[in-house]
Amino acid sequence: MLRHFLDLFDLTPSEAQSLLKQALDLKARSTGGQAAALLRGKTLGLLFEKPSLRTRVSFEAAVQQLGGSAIFLQAQEVGLGVRESIPDIARVLSQYLHALAVRSFSQSTIDQLAQHATIPVINALSDSAHPCQAMADLMTIREVVGRTQGVRIVFVGDGNNVARSLAVAAALLGAHLTLCGPPAYHFPAEFVDRFVQTFPDSPLEQTDDPAAALADADVVYTDVWTSMGQEQEAATRRAVFEPFRVDEALMARARPSAIFLHCLPAHRGEEVSDAVLDGPRSRVVPQAANRLHFQKALLLWLMDRPAVRLPRRSTTPIPRRRKRTG
Repeated sequence: MLRHFLDLFDLTPSEAQSLLKQALDLKARSTGGQAAALLRGKTLGLLFEKPSLRTRVSFEAAVQQLGGSAIFLQAQEVGLGVRESIPDIARVLSQYLHALAVRSFSQSTIDQLAQHATIPVINALSDSAHPCQAMADLMTIREVVGRTQGVRIVFVGDGNNVARSLAVAAALLGAHLTLCGPPAYHFPAEFVDRFVQTFPDSPLEQTDDPAAALADADVVYTDVWTSMGQEQEAATRRAVFEPFRVDEALMARARPSAIFLHCLPAHRGEEVSDAVLDGPRSRVVPQAANRLHFQKALLLWLMDRPAVRLPRRSTTPIPRRRKRTG
């Protein structure tokens, strides 16, 4: 019955729909306290190599609001893969916790932990995927646009971890993603191959023409040009991505009803202007808030799975021996 949440490629469309429905239901019930004890007695571990605001707080708040608790572990203090091997850490933490969320520079670190853990392991961000963020994004789109089926999302930037997970989440839920950025920063070939094999009927477009890409966009999405770990590339990336800044002129190319999303934190004045980030089309704050509600649904799905049923003992009465008399 053990299940991990490592990459959205591992989900079926029905599972993605079910998680989204559960997240929306939990959000609707959150004011009434009806879900307060669903994870009573359960403990979530948070093992982070990277700094975090939204991911850490939303996971801690999610498990606590469901009646459980959280323990935060900095990878440097744990000595992840240095002071102690990753398999040993996974096996030991499995004795103390009911689930482990990992924010890592490397997807392979998360995969190794999952390979040796006997509790659910959650990808809370890696170099190749950000599945929790993408599912919260589709939840936001469902709320604001009213559907996910047929929605056109344009991601302006590079084919980074957020863009990849967003493309997969979109395909699972019937939406369509276009990546718009410099050709050298499009999706890696191995990602495109896996996407096409998994979703043969879902288009995955890539372009370097922002004006054309946004023409029919329902959602315009961007992210920082330089992610953590890429600081040495910052100057080069600023020069290359300059034409891809989402400002009022570019947003005007999208449909009048189009909304703007950003996973945050934003580098104001670089990938997005203040006027767009703070403007009437922006939904970045509700988008961030939905991380809490999706992660509640995810934790319930992983930590409250039915226990393995043990064979029932026979209920056939054992004949009693008669007492001898006389």
